Parts: sequence; C-alpha cells; structure tokens
Amino acid sequence: MQSNTPSAPDSQSLTADDSESTAPTICVMVFNANDPSGAGGLAADISAVSSVGGHVAPVVTGTYVRDSAEIFDHYAFEDETVAEQARAVLEDMPLHAIKVGFVGSPENLSAISEIAADYADVPVIAFMPDLSWWQDDLIDQYHDAFRELLLPQTSVLVGNHSTLWRWLLPDWGSERPPSARDLAMAVAEIGVPYLLVTGIPAAERHIDNVLASPQTVLGSGRFERFEVTFIGAGDTLSATLAALIATGSDLGEATSEALTYLDGCLQHGFRPGMGHVLPDRMFWAQPDDEDTDDDVSPSAVAEGFDLPPHDTQH
Repeated sequence: MQSNTPSAPDSQSLTADDSESTAPTICVMVFNANDPSGAGGLAADISAVSSVGGHVAPVVTGTYVRDSAEIFDHYAFEDETVAEQARAVLEDMPLHAIKVGFVGSPENLSAISEIAADYADVPVIAFMPDLSWWQDDLIDQYHDAFRELLLPQTSVLVGNHSTLWRWLLPDWGSERPPSARDLAMAVAEIGVPYLLVTGIPAAERHIDNVLASPQTVLGSGRFERFEVTFIGAGDTLSATLAALIATGSDLGEATSEALTYLDGCLQHGFRPGMGHVLPDRMFWAQPDDEDTDDDVSPSAVAEGFDLPPHDTQH
C-alpha cells in the first residue's frame, strides 16, 4: 500500500517557491516614526505585529528625539520620501492591513491618505497618541489634517480616553465625562465606523477599554490599573489589532485578543533606563524557570571571550 505521507524535501533543493508555505501569510504596512528608546513608534509596531505572526512593512515617517522619560523633539521626513517607501513595497507584495501611528506632519498625512484611497479594500487602523509634548500650533495643524484627510479612510480609530476627549469633544459641556459611544458618534460624523477607547477610569483601581460604534458598545475589557507609568502601550495595541484584523479575525475577537496581549506586555513590563516602564512585547518568548539548564555555567561559557575596548588606537 502506498503511503500518503509526503517525503521531506532535500534541504539543498529548496527553491523560493518551495519555502512560501513557511512564510508569514499576512503583511501589515505601518507608517510611524522611529523611536530610539524602543518604547513606541516603529519598534513597537515591528515587535507587536511579529508577535502575532505577521510580516511588517515599516515605513519610516521621521524620528523622535527622546529617551524613556520624555520626548524632546521630532523630525519629520518629506512626504515624497514617505510615499516612495510605501509605493515601492506595495508594487511588490500584497497588503492585508495598514496601521498609522504618529507621522509628524500634515503633508505626510496627505500622502498616506492618498495611498489608503488607492487601496480602499485594505483596512486602516489609526492611532492618535498624546501630543502634549509638542507645540500647540503644530498639534492643531496635525489634528485638523488627521481629521480631514485620514479619518475618512479609517476603519478603526484607537486612542486613550483623555486624548480623544480633548481632540474630538473639546467643548464637551456635561459634568460627566464622554462615554466611548459619545466619542464614537463624534468620529462617525467624519466616516469612522469603529472606535477603540483605552484608559477609561473605572471603579476599584481598574480601567476600561471599550470598542464602540455610534449605535452600541461592541465589547469591553476591564483590567487592573498598574502603579507605574508606561510608554508605548498605544502603538503596541493598535499594531497588534491591525495584525489580527489582517488575519481575517472578527473585529470583536481581534480586539479581545489584542487587549489580552497588551495586558501581558504590561504585566511583564521593564524599565531599561531611568524613565518610564516599557511593555515587554516578547514576554511570551521568555523561557520558563524550569527550562533553564542548571548544568551550564554562564561564566564558564564566556571565559576567554571578553570584548576589548573599542576606543581608537593611534
């Protein structure tokens, strides 16, 4: 009787076509700034999307000047540079989702909105970070351009409750804070069908994260409030959500999984410098204590391999 089990191919005979089955099946293009601290920006996007099995196509829109405590400045790339990066990739590989973080200028927002319009079937997940570190006039210009150019293309908008409140409902007159549905109704007027609001204060030292449409609350996740200040959480969440949506997951399921992943990142957060705590987006890859080999001595392995100083000899 013949076996239906295929034989393993010779490793030397593998071609590019043979290896396609092992490649990531989704591609997420992310527009974001470089963050040299590794807290957010492209660093967060790349590690988060990769963690859920996606391939990242990172488009650099500029760079922060920052450490783990604060943002000192930002330098935006020219819009043509941003567009050329994206167009080159888009002509080469299929795209399953677009994530937009902080891109630094209205001109870059315009370039990205044109690209999104050309790929209207690709969902756009947009994240609005806290821009209070920036100059007021630049914030206003950026918010106006984001509202006019990108929001009409956006499938899901992600942002912190207080950030979205200040931006979308600056004249809110009620004594109670706006709900997620209130904010969702505000963005629906511009064309955004879904809104994920994070960091809503809740009872007993908890925070709510709510996915809403203008009609209803579609889902929520309540998590215990941490006693430390995190940076990079918003980029992490929005990039993860984009990757999960790219896989074809239902929006509610994708949101739940993204929030659970973010909670794990925060629970395993670490402080690499003298500033705030960063999410550990690779926490799932850390070995368990029982997996470590007690028979191997790190000092013995490293013996004889000390790196010399790299100061220039003259």
